[in-house]
Amino acid sequence: MIRIVLTVLTVCELCVAGASVAQTYPSRPVQFVVPYPPGGGNDIFARALAQPLNESIGQPVIVENRPGAGGTIGTAAVAKAAPDGYMVLMGSSGALAVAPSLMSRVPYDPLRDLAPVTMVATVPNILAVHPSIPARSVKELIALAKARPSELTFGSSGTGGSGHLAGEMFNVMAGTKMVHVPYRGTGLSVVGLMTGDISVTFENMMTLLPHVKAGRIRALAVTSVQRSTVVPELPTIAESGLPGYTAGPWFAIVTTGGAPQEAVSVLNREFVKVLRRPDVVKRLSGRGANLLPGTPEDLAKHLRAEIDRWAKVIREAKIKAN
Repeated sequence: MIRIVLTVLTVCELCVAGASVAQTYPSRPVQFVVPYPPGGGNDIFARALAQPLNESIGQPVIVENRPGAGGTIGTAAVAKAAPDGYMVLMGSSGALAVAPSLMSRVPYDPLRDLAPVTMVATVPNILAVHPSIPARSVKELIALAKARPSELTFGSSGTGGSGHLAGEMFNVMAGTKMVHVPYRGTGLSVVGLMTGDISVTFENMMTLLPHVKAGRIRALAVTSVQRSTVVPELPTIAESGLPGYTAGPWFAIVTTGGAPQEAVSVLNREFVKVLRRPDVVKRLSGRGANLLPGTPEDLAKHLRAEIDRWAKVIREAKIKAN
């Protein structure tokens, strides 16, 4: 009898221990890393999603900015974290798809060291020109740039930024030779365009649109695959003279490579749920975001294609990081 009681107690103890180890994910706070300073696109998305996600999963979601080295410091922190799904990254095209080809050494492999969760959104850039430039369409800009090789300049927020790469892709696909002028931030680049110090820019919609509406600069097109619902009158570059062109930043959620499938599945389900909430959709789409929640497999396929695409652009345009 004593032996039977001891056996039953042992089994119960093992069951309790097993239940403790196999607690349902998530059982503690989730750290949400933003690899850029506050106020940028990654930060805007993370803070818009964190509170609804907190409510949905019943655990605190703590947003932490870890900026530096073009987003690679924060991205590396997630790549090297414990593979338990409790640290996630508000990633974007720069650190995930561009940096591996642009920088000589990146401390992570985005395909091996990070696990895809879901795509979040794309945000179109706007192709805009100074009012003195006699081009009112993409076709006219291409013709002008070819007639005046190396005379037209395009500004960006800096080497390797989405505006820089959008301009270099334009040069490659259109056969033009507009000269890149890097600034220290989008704001300075926009000022350069308004004063006529540069001829063209391919910067983000949220920054450029107020100046377009005020007539300080002239918008020709958006860089996205589809027209923006915010400015539907603007055609895409692809439909207005450069078929196949698409550029601009995209944003996605990833976690540490090797994270349990249960954790990845829960993160995907909950982030997708949040991204489909009407209040979140209204808040983000009103700023020009095209929300694209999907499966981890969709994101993995997109990331592989983007790494290959930007590697080709960087190689052909001979772009190098500062």
